[in-house]
Amino acid sequence: MMVQLSMSLSRSRFMRGLSLAVTGLAALATAGVTPLAIAADSVSISRDWRFAKGDPAGLTTDLRYDVRPPIDDAGDGKLADTPADAAVKVDDGGAQVLKPWILPSANPFIKDAAKHHVRPAGNPGGDVPYVQAYFDDSAWTKVDLPHDWAIAGPFIKDGPYGGMGRLPSWGIGWYRRTLDIPARDKGKSIFLDVEGAMSYATVWLNGKLVGGWPYGYNSFRLDLTPYAVPGSRNQLAIRLDNPQASARWYPGGGLYRDIYLTTANKVHVGQWGGTVRTPQVSKAQATIDLSLTLDNDGDKVAQVEVATALYALDTNGKRTGRPVATIARQSASIAPGAKAVLNGSTILTNPRLWGPPPTQQPNRYVAISTVRQGGRTIDTYETRFGVRDIQFDPDKGVIVNGEHIPLRGVNNHHDLGAIGAAFNRRAAQRQLEILRDMGANAVRMSHNPPAPELLELTDQMGFLVMDEIFDSWEKKKTPHDFHLIFPDWHEADLRSMLRRDRNHPSIIMWSVGNEVGEQYDGEAGAKIGRELIAIAHEEDPTRLATGAMNFAKADMLLPTTVDVISLNYQGAGIRGIIGQYPAFRAKFPDKVILSTESASALSSRGEYMFPVAGAISGPVRPWSGGNPDTHQVSAYELHAADFGSSPDRVWAADDQNPYVAGEFVWTGFDYLGEPTPYYTSRSSYSGIVDLAGFPKDRFWLYQARWRPDLKFAHILPHWSWPDRVGQITPVHVFSSADAAELFVNGQSQGKIKKRDYEYRFRWDYVVYAPGEVKVVTWKDDKPWATETVRTVGEAAKLSLTADRSTIADDGRDLSFVTLKVLDRDGHVVPAAKQTISFTIEGPGQIVATDNGDPTDLNAFPSHSRAAFNGLALAIVKANRPGKIILRAHAEGLGETQVAISAKR
Repeated sequence: MMVQLSMSLSRSRFMRGLSLAVTGLAALATAGVTPLAIAADSVSISRDWRFAKGDPAGLTTDLRYDVRPPIDDAGDGKLADTPADAAVKVDDGGAQVLKPWILPSANPFIKDAAKHHVRPAGNPGGDVPYVQAYFDDSAWTKVDLPHDWAIAGPFIKDGPYGGMGRLPSWGIGWYRRTLDIPARDKGKSIFLDVEGAMSYATVWLNGKLVGGWPYGYNSFRLDLTPYAVPGSRNQLAIRLDNPQASARWYPGGGLYRDIYLTTANKVHVGQWGGTVRTPQVSKAQATIDLSLTLDNDGDKVAQVEVATALYALDTNGKRTGRPVATIARQSASIAPGAKAVLNGSTILTNPRLWGPPPTQQPNRYVAISTVRQGGRTIDTYETRFGVRDIQFDPDKGVIVNGEHIPLRGVNNHHDLGAIGAAFNRRAAQRQLEILRDMGANAVRMSHNPPAPELLELTDQMGFLVMDEIFDSWEKKKTPHDFHLIFPDWHEADLRSMLRRDRNHPSIIMWSVGNEVGEQYDGEAGAKIGRELIAIAHEEDPTRLATGAMNFAKADMLLPTTVDVISLNYQGAGIRGIIGQYPAFRAKFPDKVILSTESASALSSRGEYMFPVAGAISGPVRPWSGGNPDTHQVSAYELHAADFGSSPDRVWAADDQNPYVAGEFVWTGFDYLGEPTPYYTSRSSYSGIVDLAGFPKDRFWLYQARWRPDLKFAHILPHWSWPDRVGQITPVHVFSSADAAELFVNGQSQGKIKKRDYEYRFRWDYVVYAPGEVKVVTWKDDKPWATETVRTVGEAAKLSLTADRSTIADDGRDLSFVTLKVLDRDGHVVPAAKQTISFTIEGPGQIVATDNGDPTDLNAFPSHSRAAFNGLALAIVKANRPGKIILRAHAEGLGETQVAISAKR
């Protein structure tokens, strides 16, 4: 089968493109070039907004997007316990809604022009005070974007709100900002580019309804031109209506990603309007075919020409040297109100290939395209890209630039812990750095389009990505999730994500759904699957498309619609249920098989519970993996959600089925919401890393699996148990060694060799005595690594360590400062839970504190935080240059400090 793969240039502040080429029968070989381009006329308007919760008092205008079904009083999100500003039950009896005025925003992404929406007459909401320039918003809260209105809390301690993180993310929110549009922009096209708004965004400019976008995770553009008044101040107002019970996890609330004002000449490159395909790629050369779609918003025929030059980028993303290739100038005549596609081609010799570290490097280039009309430049794009070759082989899995790369991936939700859903580049980068240290090389965007900047990071750092669009189709998972708008918006939302993201070299496949209810529906469900997969192929024939399945079996219809068999949990099998890998392999021998969600192991960092299970995988039950009093889960890493398995069980299944391409673990980091098994908690227990970014013991179990050449041995539990003297206290060791001997106070506990399908060393009958535990390991009969843990003393002092001692003073750059509770000898006290008070001097600000404890309902902005098993976290930013001093104090432990420098 031959599949032509494409690369495209994208519009907004950042624009992306990718070129891939697919060859082979069962394997799909892709040669990719993915640019990220910068529109010179896009300006951030993310600062200096005013924000208020709720609609104006006494509002009589109906501002709802559409009628919503009432929430079942017996379900999660019941209204009886709802805070005052939350959604309310309504009896809508034919009330007018905004939907007819919002739907036309989808038209650019609806292929069939006959299905385009026609905007009705009228101006709904035009009489609302909040959209008027005269309204005085000085009493509103001043905020900069990205902004998550719910993350400050307080947490909702009572009621069924665990699924959404116990934070008040639902309700109405208004944002206002004036736009100074200069007189020189008269006659130009003016656009609002929103990277993410949670959710049901409706936009007014100068009191006129512009449009909107319901899906909170997608980026969108609105044309402000008919409503803008160049040469004066323009009043922008955005209303969000975030439903209750709209998600299975914490969605956040607000304008939680960046917003840009894009001003363009009437003739300009359209939104996400370019495509580059590389039909041939080798180490010697790559053929780059560029097509660029130009829009003519004017009323006259336009004669234009485009020239493009390609440059190499250094590791910091800066252009270097002279052009490495050029694309010959192309020209076109564009009718008024029409589009034109310009095509060109060039050869890139000896391309530096993009690939995942550590064996490859994420090299990139930049293509600078210049659009000229009448002898003058009217648009310029800087487009970053990478060249790569990818094959999908059903026997081996994923092959990148000729090298077999097992997928060592994680799932991550979009929140960033204590700073919430508001995207922050440094926070996301820190997560990726921690995951890379563990050995991860891939990320699945669960279960929605990510922030564009996150994909820029995965491009830069060399992660492989599965980009995902929906968690539900027509069948609901929660009363107010995407199923309410799927019929009207699925095509526009899917095409929008594909056009925005298709140019990233890090993305290797698309996912059109996660565990959708339509798995059960035979032909009806398969029909939807075929439609979505066809859209993915049409917008991007360069990549495979899949959907994650947790129910569908090999003889059902939905698996026939996808290019890749993506199984959640059922590949390895769930306690007593036979794994489904062999059945899918027999039914689909020409398709790659992978685990889109594996494990879902549960644990609380540093919480060890006794007795310890003898099995390698079991459910969390009272006093068997879980403590019903403290709501903590044992850190021996032997327990999982009822639908999941421990890593040990997953790897045994993978190793017995070597054709499996790899896994995306559920999850890399703990996340807000879905706190299985204790729904009174704020955050999940499934992360390999806790919510604060501190690794759990499972981190080293995965590191041993994913970095087999790294010489280390990790011992658990800690060895400070004053109440367990003389009691059995099992000791486990995580290491990639194949043999190990354990010593307690110098006395051998026996030497163990791993057997087939064993991934840890365990001594289950060690009797606790204070002192020292030491392990000595071997690999291939050669010494490998040793490690020692000792009984520590009582808490005596504190320490602070900043992950970065110098940060930018832009109010966005962050320093993550770790607090440790230490004994007199400087060892972390593993069960310490003292309350820590943080203070700050200088131009810095404490953004949030945390400790990784899923049961901690102290609001994140609090400067007082209990340590959790010896650790706590403070997050610091700066708005001006200078020296910052962060101090920490605890009663009886004194004070400590750390210095951070903020520079312009």
